[in-house]
Amino acid sequence: MEGRPNPEQEATAARLDAVLQKMERVRQARRHKFYLRDERITLSHGSGGKATHNLIEGVFAPAFSNPLLDAMDDAAVFSLDGGELQLAFTTDTYVVSPLFFAGGDIGKLAVHGTINDLAMAGAQPLYLSASFILEEGFPIAELRRIVASMQEAASAAGVAIVTGDTKVVQRGKGDGVFINTAGVGLRRAHWPLGQTCLQPGDVVLLSGSAGDHGIAIMLAREALEIETEIQSDTAPLHTLVAALLETIGERLHCLKDPTRGGVATALNEMALASEVAIGLDEQAIPVHAGVRGACEILGLDPLTIANEGKLLAVVAPEAAEQALALMREHPLGREAAIIGSVQADPPGLVFLRTEIGGMRVLDMLVGDPLPRIC
Repeated sequence: MEGRPNPEQEATAARLDAVLQKMERVRQARRHKFYLRDERITLSHGSGGKATHNLIEGVFAPAFSNPLLDAMDDAAVFSLDGGELQLAFTTDTYVVSPLFFAGGDIGKLAVHGTINDLAMAGAQPLYLSASFILEEGFPIAELRRIVASMQEAASAAGVAIVTGDTKVVQRGKGDGVFINTAGVGLRRAHWPLGQTCLQPGDVVLLSGSAGDHGIAIMLAREALEIETEIQSDTAPLHTLVAALLETIGERLHCLKDPTRGGVATALNEMALASEVAIGLDEQAIPVHAGVRGACEILGLDPLTIANEGKLLAVVAPEAAEQALALMREHPLGREAAIIGSVQADPPGLVFLRTEIGGMRVLDMLVGDPLPRIC
């Protein structure tokens, strides 16, 4: 006669049931309540902010709806033959301009971005694909430089680029080179982990300063005469995630890298998916002085600016200090901070307690102050 499940197993099962119920509510909402009013694609639809969210909810999500897609996490997670072996699968396309910038290039960005999407699903990245759309006339020397950067980034992260494709379009029909990467990884987190898994009382951590990548791209693209040494933060986060998975375990409820749309958009997506509210402390959020100064000059909010080497981690309250200490011990988490917490109401809202003692709603990025950021 089989024994009863232990309390830990029962708690995990209850969390999984709650996640599935939330996903079903989201699925029904997509099917019956959302209407996309835009008639044509604009650059804002690629910003990662509200316009992107509306495009996905209004076009792609209802058309492609299935249990794997509906979670809308950074990677799909599935089992083979219904067994315990779980894989994560993700894809992304990179159209960043300029191709080379302080701290990185399109090739390094493509490798790191795909590795990070797998890591956010609790997976160890294993294999990548790389596909190139090249414009007629693009210099072979620059292509060699990009490919070498990709191989260096992949080797340093312990992953292999094992398949790919190449297409060429006529001069004037592209912009040098666009890169698509896909990746597969072995999932190490065998518990509910994702943006539908937040619970009231959870604590939100950010692994480092916000907005570095976006400001580095803007300064490189616009040749603005702002004296700052800001570089892109592009980096592979899988080793930091592995440390969190091993130490925090099931007390780790969600991981997300705040890329397009920044910290604000990523947190709004979490709040909507989990039907909770998230309160942030503005003074606790790390932002480099150069980024803050550039944002003030340009009229931007650093919390809506893209990052490529930072992660948001949502953990149970009793694990918050342990998670913070662990992150600060890692080279990619030395500036980590506890930036807020999860509460029950009002669901779907992110709000910011400002430095002057007020409070404001922190919405997703609206518009696109910096197109083609990644």
